[in-house]
Amino acid sequence: MKLIISSVSGEPIYEQIKTQIRTAVLDGELKAGEALPSLRKLAKELRISVLTVTRAYNELADEGVVQNIQGKGTFVMDKGNELMRRQLETRVRASLAEAVSAAKAAGLPLEQVGSMLVQEYRRQR
Repeated sequence: MKLIISSVSGEPIYEQIKTQIRTAVLDGELKAGEALPSLRKLAKELRISVLTVTRAYNELADEGVVQNIQGKGTFVMDKGNELMRRQLETRVRASLAEAVSAAKAAGLPLEQVGSMLVQEYRRQR
């Protein structure tokens, strides 16, 4: 996983880190149980303060995305974790809302959209 930080984006650096790690976990790029880089290592790579990385990791832990284990590091939580499941559900709902808007704009009937969803769901298995 490669984090890209922008100092001119207007978004705080710790938020950029959180967003990118959260996305990598939800997309499956980071697997359950996988260790994140140490605080010092990531701070050095990104040329930022250890406190900034600490804040990002701690907030991700509060969200249930990662788990901080004293003396061992920070590890990705299982997607079965309730908080992660809710975040995934929110992501699915947002994608479905976007798909419904596109379907309505195209004049597709609900039955056809439902059929398309079933086909895509089965294709992904």
